[in-house]
Amino acid sequence: MYMTCDRVPAKEPDAKSLAANVIASAGGKDKLLKQFRMKERFNAGAKRTTSATTRTSIVAPPKYWWVGATERGVEPAKTTTWAWTLGVLTDAKSQVALIPGVTEDKTPLDGLRITGTVSPALDMYFDKKTRQLVRVDWRNDIYIFSEWHKYDGTRYPAKCIMYKRKTRAPWFHHEIIQLERLKKLPANLKK
Repeated sequence: MYMTCDRVPAKEPDAKSLAANVIASAGGKDKLLKQFRMKERFNAGAKRTTSATTRTSIVAPPKYWWVGATERGVEPAKTTTWAWTLGVLTDAKSQVALIPGVTEDKTPLDGLRITGTVSPALDMYFDKKTRQLVRVDWRNDIYIFSEWHKYDGTRYPAKCIMYKRKTRAPWFHHEIIQLERLKKLPANLKK
């Protein structure tokens, strides 16, 4: 006598469950970065350079990003920061839909398309095992995230490379060198 066991494929999560799992794996909604100061290094070009520009920014996505005391105004980076901090997934007005069958560098991903709070739609892709954000596709760019760090009960990607969506050519490199959660914004910042 022998037994056989047919493997049943794991059920794909629905969009809301996936969003909830991603937020939980990042420490939960209360631990997500909502206002913070970051020392950052960045450069344009195909390769990351050691002579990159360094600056300190204060960010409260999706509305505000100050360099020094100057608010940047209309800036797509506010929206993509809202994505990598996962805040876009917590907004009740965000509508989420699954994007199936995506891989990045041979890693299987679960995808979510976000509408309602972002225009055009923003696509987020998460590692199926770790639930870490791997990639964001928005407007004309693809953002690839790496070097995850733990900080104050949450996780964040310290590095990002931006690629042109049509050519997949790298064109911008960003790195968070230091991060500090802010309970309140400095008084000298104007909204």
